[in-house]
Amino acid sequence: MKKIFLVITSILLLCSFRATTNSKIKSGEKLVYTGSYNMSGLMTQLAQVTMSTENVSTSKNNYLHLSCELATYSKWDKFFKIRDIYETYVDPITMKPALYKRSIDEGGYTKKEKYVFKNNTVTSTARKRNYPESVKKFTIKPTSIDAISILYQLRSVDFSKYKAGQTKSYTIVFDEKEIPVTLKYIGKETVNAGNLGKKECYKVSIGAKTDALKGQDKNLIWLTADDKKIPALMKFSIPVGTGQIALSSATGI
Repeated sequence: MKKIFLVITSILLLCSFRATTNSKIKSGEKLVYTGSYNMSGLMTQLAQVTMSTENVSTSKNNYLHLSCELATYSKWDKFFKIRDIYETYVDPITMKPALYKRSIDEGGYTKKEKYVFKNNTVTSTARKRNYPESVKKFTIKPTSIDAISILYQLRSVDFSKYKAGQTKSYTIVFDEKEIPVTLKYIGKETVNAGNLGKKECYKVSIGAKTDALKGQDKNLIWLTADDKKIPALMKFSIPVGTGQIALSSATGI
């Protein structure tokens, strides 16, 4: 599941086209997706992915809390139960992260991570099942960002200014390392967007320097070609098969 989540987040790394400020993402938004995997030639629904936003205030700062939860449907739990939560706290204007947290439970394997961002340094704290807690500091590029906040930054992008075939590079921080990605804008296409109906979307492909992705133009995302740019559909190809993440419902947008 970690590979599938990395694919999802990699596909969403479109903020290489990103704007510098956020004017699209508000508190109270909830996006629900159905995750499916190709099993013996049939696209089988296995899990639900829920993305949500809320405002959080401390004595010193205001943050936008971004959360992504992945859970297998109960009928699949006896085969491989997954309960993952990825969340980050970002500046509501710049979308730069201050704190990133990850808690995963995948078939009994558990891991908790926390990244504290300060300038170009990340301090990570991690604990795996049956292992002591580890603390690590590492330097990142000024434009690098965690895997959750980047899911939202792409929606401040004006894709109408990009030409088919245009590419650009970017970097995400995942598993205590930076991962370069290459993105290519393909064009527009109409797809089903859950309760939003059929929507014209921007179509983008992604390649990354990771074993999690396979094939050229086989890992794709469709973003609604409107002011909100809601991720409507994602398709991925990994060494062990193919699958998709399809929008079921969008509320609070």
